[in-house]
Amino acid sequence: MTIAPITLHQPRRLAVGAGTVGEVGAWAADATSILVIATPVTTGFADRLKLTGRISVFDAIPGEPEIGTLDAALEAARQCRPDLIVGLGGGSVLDVAKLAAALWNSRQTLADVAGPNRVAGRRTRLVQVATTAGTGSEAGIRSLITDPGKGTKIAVESPHMIADFAVLDPELTYSVPPAVTAATGVDAMAHCVEAFTNRRAHPMIDGFARMGFKLVGKYLARAVKDGADTEAREGLMLASYYGGICLGPVNTAAGHAIAYPLGTRLLLPHGLANAIIFPHVLAFNQPVAANKTAEVARALGLGENLAAAELLDAARDFCRNLGIEMSLAAHGAKAGDLPLYASEAHANRRLMDNNPIDMSVEEVLGVYRAAF
Repeated sequence: MTIAPITLHQPRRLAVGAGTVGEVGAWAADATSILVIATPVTTGFADRLKLTGRISVFDAIPGEPEIGTLDAALEAARQCRPDLIVGLGGGSVLDVAKLAAALWNSRQTLADVAGPNRVAGRRTRLVQVATTAGTGSEAGIRSLITDPGKGTKIAVESPHMIADFAVLDPELTYSVPPAVTAATGVDAMAHCVEAFTNRRAHPMIDGFARMGFKLVGKYLARAVKDGADTEAREGLMLASYYGGICLGPVNTAAGHAIAYPLGTRLLLPHGLANAIIFPHVLAFNQPVAANKTAEVARALGLGENLAAAELLDAARDFCRNLGIEMSLAAHGAKAGDLPLYASEAHANRRLMDNNPIDMSVEEVLGVYRAAF
């Protein structure tokens, strides 16, 4: 087997640990105009950045950012003309911050940069401060924005969107509720597992993936039980970061493709959608990724030498024991809508083509029905 060449992009500076959010101000002491992109909740952390200079805040970021969200953020940036943009939040906030930094002072539009390597450049410095442990967006070069007209996600990928400084401060995640901690933790794990069992899997990325899913196995239940467990929170932030590194060169596969329509159509939070789908795709892929799947099962404490049905049950129980409601029907899905979801998920070749086994539309529909 020949190993494909690989290029890794990581933030130029990374601070990890309790209280590290306070390092941003000193690092950015020369910034004169700063735009902080946040949510109404995470805006409360802005003082901890210890910023000087003129600060503007844009906090109108919903759970799944749409084109209109980005347009509003770009308008806010054009009003304050920042020399520094700080993303302060979860994946949605960090994704908008990347695009705002790249596009506010550019002639390019979102349509111009959709896809890989189409961003012309970036003049504005970017700090990414994660306040959840799930997407790993602070680590990566990709941003996802929902097109509400088409009900699909627009993916932009460019090394020009990498952070100059990323911060993983577990104290910012203490207040994340148990249900969100659980779902985003499974999402972080899914990034690692889908990259690990992927057609494009790479030995170097396998190392990050292993570190990530092992940390989730060790710390997720602890963080759900006690939100102020600093060691567990920091472990999950690292898992999320490693998952973000996995996304760049390898990316996710069928699990995320099947989860996306649950976000765009059913408006489920991204982490929750991935948590519901994760056990089904893990078991589906087991026949062609047996050794790696066994390694994942061991790290999560699911058991040894599991048949596919046992693996599915054990992985579902892992999620349920974290308090995640695993039934799509309970989240408002209608049986009649599942074929539409299946056709949209199957059409997402960007991710589906990475899966270690080809999935037919019928097999994708089978996953939705099993999760129903």
